[in-house]
Amino acid sequence: MVTMDSTNDVDVLIVGGGIAGLSLAAELAGACRVALVEAEPSLAYHTSARSAQQLIPSYGPAPVRELTRRTLTRLADAADDDGRRLAWPSRFMLVGTRAEVAAEAHAGMDALSPEEARKVAPVLREGAFEAAALDHDSWRTDAPALLAHLEARARAAGVRIHVGSPVHTAQRVGEGWLVGAGAEGFHARNVVNAAGAWADDVAILFGVERLGLQPFRRTAALVSLAEPLSPDTPMVAAADDTWYFRPDAAGALVSPSESEPSRAEDAIPRPGHIERTLELIRAVADLPVTGIVRAWTGLRTSPADGLPVLGFDPEAPGFFWLAGQGGYGFQTSFALAEDAAGQLLAGADALRSGAHPVSETERALDPHRLSVRR
Repeated sequence: MVTMDSTNDVDVLIVGGGIAGLSLAAELAGACRVALVEAEPSLAYHTSARSAQQLIPSYGPAPVRELTRRTLTRLADAADDDGRRLAWPSRFMLVGTRAEVAAEAHAGMDALSPEEARKVAPVLREGAFEAAALDHDSWRTDAPALLAHLEARARAAGVRIHVGSPVHTAQRVGEGWLVGAGAEGFHARNVVNAAGAWADDVAILFGVERLGLQPFRRTAALVSLAEPLSPDTPMVAAADDTWYFRPDAAGALVSPSESEPSRAEDAIPRPGHIERTLELIRAVADLPVTGIVRAWTGLRTSPADGLPVLGFDPEAPGFFWLAGQGGYGFQTSFALAEDAAGQLLAGADALRSGAHPVSETERALDPHRLSVRR
């Protein structure tokens, strides 16, 4: 049993130090007593450190697009302490057969002929694709700078952040939770499960029924180029979801764009996967790769319906879900944090009574919806 003291008596304990947990910590900071615990020795160790850093408003189902719109509204003016922007406009292009592009393109994307596409991205090969579509409204973000900005905001407002502190014990006591994490003990009125690929495992530790969240692999690599891409080159993706690439300071970021089910783990790339992806890309684009600088695999976790999960657990008082963001973590981060903070500060009773109204998007993300609970 962990012995508590007054310094670890908090209103909200956030479990998970990725983009979801840090966004919420920064949003709640100053409004209540908050602590955040991360199992790994550093924050954003897993998927949040392995982001493609492209924010695409047309990407995802309607609730995700709404969350992205709200997040980008806030990110548009966000800057770090040195005045550097945390996000900026950066176009996105689909290429492929006419049928593939028509099936994947979203409203608001401009249809382009191959000739028009090659004017936007001269690296594309003549005759290598039939059609293209261009999104003018997508953005790029500096993920490490954004994560550091959120951490600094949270710490400055009094959020206590503990790394190397996996949750190992949890017990419901009175109006809250008694939680042991690493060498620390906490008494928390509410616990937020922002543990990414490990969210179902964390729920089990708290005696809460899992939601059936499934991690999926996504591999990427930074490659060096003999000649740099123009910084105006958009992110280019195959409409059949077999690869994408975009400019990067190292040369280019490339990915096979896979979505392969996985267990929760510190995933690593499959041997030869990046090399095979580069072969596919070279068939469509003249990408003069000279070497692989670094490769990694992240886990994008989501429930069966592909929507994030946000809200109080229907059966466990004081247990709040902020998980299942899939590939939408950064582009929905500020809006999800705002909605989660509103619900947590209002409390479950206010939500049940209607004293704190929730939006249609929040209702769509509520954990009550998931069919694994029967």
